[in-house]
Amino acid sequence: MHPDALPERTIATDGVLLVDKPPGVTSHDVVAIARRVTGTRRIGHTGTLDPFATGLLVLLVGRGTRLIPYVQGEPKVYEATIRFGAETTTDDLTGEVTRESELPVSEDIDRAVASLTGVITQRPPDYSAKQVAGRRAYVAARAGEPLALTPTQVTVHEWRIGRRSHSEIDVTVVCGGGTYIRALARDLGRAVGSAAHLSALRRTRSGVFDVANAFSIDELQEHLAKLAPLTSAIPQIPVQRLTAEEVERARHGNTIEARAEGEIVALCEDDNLLAIARRDGAVLQPRLVMYHD
Repeated sequence: MHPDALPERTIATDGVLLVDKPPGVTSHDVVAIARRVTGTRRIGHTGTLDPFATGLLVLLVGRGTRLIPYVQGEPKVYEATIRFGAETTTDDLTGEVTRESELPVSEDIDRAVASLTGVITQRPPDYSAKQVAGRRAYVAARAGEPLALTPTQVTVHEWRIGRRSHSEIDVTVVCGGGTYIRALARDLGRAVGSAAHLSALRRTRSGVFDVANAFSIDELQEHLAKLAPLTSAIPQIPVQRLTAEEVERARHGNTIEARAEGEIVALCEDDNLLAIARRDGAVLQPRLVMYHD
């Protein structure tokens, strides 16, 4: 079978699929496997991982892709190892060493971590998917023409330092979306008057989703993975369950009497998400209908 061919579906194809990505494969590779297993090309994600990194990928399958704008993927939690003494082209262990320096002392590391907590300004890595004038940063960097990337504001809620050795620290970082952990490692090295890069990275959480509930690639390929219901992707949105008459009205985009609180409400037929509606006075107006007649 051609690698892009889609066989008969083997699991339900509307829902949330959590995958624990192993090292050495791209996020796109994982999506391609999920497409073959589910038999649908309609798969989106809420954030990729670098090939060397491991951990949680949140995939929205089938009609679930339409929910991506409503999914809260924050905070994100990462477990990382930062190695001091060398900076690299990619800000991680896959790059070439560009600069070496003496190792820092623990007290300086602790002070620098505090300075990199909160709302901070961060320059994206040269090898990133950022674009300037339509050109990807990593493409330009590979061609020896790194782009001038504009620093952006990101939020780092918390660092927790675990194991320490002479040249490395293990950290847990809780942060907002758009934060590059590789750049944090690079900037930590510079802040202590040394050099540093990321030597390991694992995403353990994204919003309400935890890697403990994710399926391995082997489980996915062996058809053991199961989709979580669409409502699990939007737990922050209040639910209103519909009567049979209201189901028909919602399917056609007609207003429903508002019984649930909130400006945005998930309209459900039993436990199945039927539509996302916005409050308009005393009624709810469906804005995103998942299933039409």
